[in-house]
Amino acid sequence: MTVTIYGIKNCDTMKKTRSWLEANGVDYSFHDYKAAGIDRAHLETWCDAAGWETVLNRAGTTFKKLDDGQKADLTREKAIGLMLEQPSMIKRPVLEAKGRITVGFKPETYQTLFA
Repeated sequence: MTVTIYGIKNCDTMKKTRSWLEANGVDYSFHDYKAAGIDRAHLETWCDAAGWETVLNRAGTTFKKLDDGQKADLTREKAIGLMLEQPSMIKRPVLEAKGRITVGFKPETYQTLFA
């Protein structure tokens, strides 16, 4: 089974996610989308699976620093454009495993997925 987590290396939530996966014997690959970027195809797939409202991290400082015009009238396309320009706006982590997309880290969700 291929398991890939997408996120930013120094994010606390990412550290918790990697620790959980390692403690539970789940082999995974890590894609740092701040360092390596992310393509439109991935973002579209994630937004189709989880909804752009879930994938876009509105609570983060990168989003909060946008001017009001950029934050106004958000649509799927506008959100994808913002995330392509600034991958830090993608909620972390995004997990691809078992043909599913999981956004965010909740140990109970991971426990169910990898049971």
